[in-house]
Amino acid sequence: MIALLMQGCDASVLLDDTASLTGEKTAGPNANSLRGFDVIDTIKTQLESLCPKVVSCADILTVAARDSIVALGGPTYTVPLGRRDATTASLSAANSNIPGPQLNLAALISAFSNKGFTAREMVALSGSHTIGQARCTTFRNRLYNEANINASFATSVKSQCPSSGGDNTLSPLDVTSPTSFDNAYYRNLVSQKGLLHSDQQLYSGGSTNTIVDAYISNTGTFRADFANAMKKMGNLSPLTGTNGQIRTNCRKIN
Repeated sequence: MIALLMQGCDASVLLDDTASLTGEKTAGPNANSLRGFDVIDTIKTQLESLCPKVVSCADILTVAARDSIVALGGPTYTVPLGRRDATTASLSAANSNIPGPQLNLAALISAFSNKGFTAREMVALSGSHTIGQARCTTFRNRLYNEANINASFATSVKSQCPSSGGDNTLSPLDVTSPTSFDNAYYRNLVSQKGLLHSDQQLYSGGSTNTIVDAYISNTGTFRADFANAMKKMGNLSPLTGTNGQIRTNCRKIN
């Protein structure tokens, strides 16, 4: 999700820094957080040996996201192909466009609305936090300063995230089932076990409480909404036709 909310679904996030280009990998929400670039490199190398200059890095990212979700028990969905790759990146856009872990509900709704997503789609996409981990620095303030957090959960996470130091220590976003795609993320929010401030904002007495409740009571509804929102995100400002290029190396322009 994060990689697709920058300047569009154009693989700009994969570009390494050069003397003339500052990429998006060092943006605040991405630094020491986004991983798996080597996996994309491996896929790209194999594709280039079989059918050179045919499959874009943007398409690889989108298919890999879908297949990773399926591999962890999540829903499948059709991925339209034919995207092309950006020839530039924007550190400032990454810093300003990616919703941060400190945002409150109104700011989250606004950030997604600016990209054409409804509040319901925002809550559905947030369900991707049923897998993955976050760095201590992104949730330390919540652990030590917020009241709407389960006491035993906070104590447990504090053992991995001290009040100072250990910024890059990781904790699972879904403490219940961190490697399975399910609706436990939402159940955790009801128990005030959201790891990030932005997570818990989805269930803090606001307008999205009813959506969270719906996803808890009906897993099928969550899976369908998530799949549809991911399809929509995969079509967020793609480069097609003669725009952009098909990179032969996802880390640099041709």
